Amino acid sequence: MTRVPSINSIDELLASDDFNEQAPDVLKHELHGRIEELTYRKGSSTAGREECLTQYIRILNSHHIADELYGRVPDLTTAFSRSIKAESSEKETTLALKALELTAITIHEERLYEQVSDMLRRTITDSQSFKTKVAALHCLGTCLSFGGAGEEEVTASLNWILEAIASDGEYFGAADNAETVTAALQLYGFLATQVEDLEGESEEAVAAFLEQLDSSNPDVQIAAGENIALLYEKSYTPREEDETTSDLDENPEELSSDDEFGDSNLIKRYNAYHNSNEVIDKVSELASLSTHKLNKRVKRQLHQSFSRILTTVENPRMGLRTNNRRGMRVRIYSSGEMDVDSWWKLMRLNAIRRLLAGGFVNHYFEGNKQVLEMLPIIMREEASSGMASPKRGGNKPNKGRWRENRRFLDVPE
Repeated sequence: MTRVPSINSIDELLASDDFNEQAPDVLKHELHGRIEELTYRKGSSTAGREECLTQYIRILNSHHIADELYGRVPDLTTAFSRSIKAESSEKETTLALKALELTAITIHEERLYEQVSDMLRRTITDSQSFKTKVAALHCLGTCLSFGGAGEEEVTASLNWILEAIASDGEYFGAADNAETVTAALQLYGFLATQVEDLEGESEEAVAAFLEQLDSSNPDVQIAAGENIALLYEKSYTPREEDETTSDLDENPEELSSDDEFGDSNLIKRYNAYHNSNEVIDKVSELASLSTHKLNKRVKRQLHQSFSRILTTVENPRMGLRTNNRRGMRVRIYSSGEMDVDSWWKLMRLNAIRRLLAGGFVNHYFEGNKQVLEMLPIIMREEASSGMASPKRGGNKPNKGRWRENRRFLDVPE
């Protein structure tokens, strides 16, 4: 089971990032050289391309450096596509997929998804490498989200991905491969956050995810359970101006306290699944699972995840809140916090964090519009002089890279 860093410890990721110390101008110069090397492939070797792709990824991960990519995306896309199609080595192919992802999240290119969608789908279905399939699934999600695709394309992709999940990966040529099924489940959840209305898809999707709860792999179970929670959450939407508590199907007296009963402004629009009791029974079983087949850490992770999932299924207004807690709180640098109180925020954060790792915070503060538009983070400033990087003492600005205070909003009480 792959260990995911705690969502409450982005500082730990930053602490291991040596590249935040480098001046962006130095990285820009280095990035320019890597772009030239990638786009001029004549005489290059597989090992040489792997090294160049590794350095390209390192640079784009560490900081938001979009200006060096202006006008170069078509050439870079061609270079990455050659490596992906050729599959000369698993390492080169997966690195090229990661490089394409980072390019997509760094700079908006309106036709990027259109240019690479067919290739990515072929790679997912035809590659003989499960690791390549997983990388291609993540890349497809990033290109759909940041590469110019509309909601119609996203919805069509959800249906395509659901077929693979329902077939236990066989539809993608990865029958019963837990890593591929997990990636497909995570991709479904990330893309589903971007579709406004999933009423027509919810019943079939929840049924498919319920079957995955019977998997022997905890990663598959958790990803499927989180998708169920998301779909229940999405079946409720904010009350319109002309709607009142009389429009709610629950007892209005139970909606007097947001802390205890969830967001009273949310109204149920449809049934996420026809038999919620079935869902509650399965989720409850995993929330209290007792077995000697799993180690204590994995068992604890299952219990914690499915306890939150159960809370949402029983009362979708709660989102990620439990009892009187207001969701999960993520530390950003030494004095900033982010409240993640809904499943859609968590899934977007996890997808972006998977791609950017410790560089997520730098991309946010350095004005990556792709990230800011996908995850409109609510921040609390604890000091008027700004948020200090753990790599730099005090509140001294980072050589002009910090942005004005308007990006920091108070968390509503």
